[in-house]
Amino acid sequence: MNEFNNLLEIANILLGPKGCDWDKEQTFESLKKYFIEEVNELSEGIDNKDDANISEELGDVLYLIIFLVKIAEKDKKFTLKEVIKNLIDKLTRRHPHVFSDKKVSNVQEIIDNWQSIKKQEKIDRLKEKNI
Repeated sequence: MNEFNNLLEIANILLGPKGCDWDKEQTFESLKKYFIEEVNELSEGIDNKDDANISEELGDVLYLIIFLVKIAEKDKKFTLKEVIKNLIDKLTRRHPHVFSDKKVSNVQEIIDNWQSIKKQEKIDRLKEKNI
């Protein structure tokens, strides 16, 4: 998708040596309020069934995600590739009825499985931190 690569390039330019001073000063903490604001604006667009606004606000949220990842890459915390890989792993793990041989009878079972898997992931993360 060429547009996505263009978006990544714009983020690189804005955060690069000849980029925007305001952008280059941002941190996870400073962008948190903007992320919440954009998600709230997206929610309003959904409530209003305003497709044009939803599209615009999704773009703003997407850019903030890219912006946050670029900050993480600059600080050597994690990369976009890692974020995407983690998401793919999570989606396949939490959809065993699609990506493995787990059988379900109804949507409620899917929800219950999702919650159970999510709970186990949290337990596993806590165990890893305590090791």
